[in-house]
Amino acid sequence: MTTYRDRAEAGRVLADRLTALIGEPDVIVLGLVRGGVPVAQVVSERLGAPLDVLVIRKLGMPWAREVAFGALGPGGVQVLNEQVASRLGSDEIAEVNQREQTELERREQLYRAGRPPLDLTDRTAVIVDDGLATGATARAAVQVARQLGARRVIVAVPVGSQEAYEMLSAEADQVVCAQHPPEFMAVSTYYDDFHEVSDEEVTDTLTATA
Repeated sequence: MTTYRDRAEAGRVLADRLTALIGEPDVIVLGLVRGGVPVAQVVSERLGAPLDVLVIRKLGMPWAREVAFGALGPGGVQVLNEQVASRLGSDEIAEVNQREQTELERREQLYRAGRPPLDLTDRTAVIVDDGLATGATARAAVQVARQLGARRVIVAVPVGSQEAYEMLSAEADQVVCAQHPPEFMAVSTYYDDFHEVSDEEVTDTLTATA
């Protein structure tokens, strides 16, 4: 098992696998909020491409929030893992939906303050996260990017489960995953430093790269 010192190192490893995009017109790097943003920052610098964020909220099981039954994205996009969601009642799903929708709108207002809505018309969107567990969040991100007009959607991550990698390969135009071990553990186990990225870190990053 290969571990990364932190998200910045993971970004450097990932960027090395994306060098074919250097010089391509209309590439935009999208960090999934929040953990994907430090990884995406390194990738955008290496590719010489603009950086922006995509706010996606994971829908977690009420008794185990880290287990996702789906995800929400801007513009009303919802992705459900029917196999997991079938274990919940409609009231439980609605309650989680409402909570995460409220948080999604809060983050959209915070991160997009003074900046225009994301427009991906005819662009190559490189969606970056710090890892793939179920893939539900990244899957929602792919659908959002297409709805926002992206011509091509690439998912790029430093590590992911084999199951998520295969699922996303059917959804995105390309999936670049630096490692997808068959015996996948939690994303955090592949990092020495996997601190929770704060809103302030995200806004500081966007300000610095604007």
